[in-house]
Amino acid sequence: MHLVYQLLTLVHLIGFAALLGGCLVQFRAVEPEVSRTMLIGAWTQLVSGLALAALLELGNDPANPVDHLKLGVKLAITAILLLLVAKNRKFQSIPKGLWGIITGLTLVNAGIAVLWT
Repeated sequence: MHLVYQLLTLVHLIGFAALLGGCLVQFRAVEPEVSRTMLIGAWTQLVSGLALAALLELGNDPANPVDHLKLGVKLAITAILLLLVAKNRKFQSIPKGLWGIITGLTLVNAGIAVLWT
């Protein structure tokens, strides 16, 4: 079970890298766009995050209870990210402000995962 958890964590990190990498590639673009890589990364984050949460619930250790508030906040941010990326994928370009929101939410989500104890 531990190996499955580690593999899912790796997939989750790859999704984060795809989403953030897609955002960073657009940093200097005059007209940023939502790339296919960003969409795949957002979906990967959502699906692997839900699988990781399910594994945490299955192996619920009384000494280490699952932080449902943290998982809920991360799920909400990921759902918003996916919605923003999916809805704006069809456009040739997006406003810089929207690009900033997508990038910021991606970084906030990673920060919550690492810093929220």
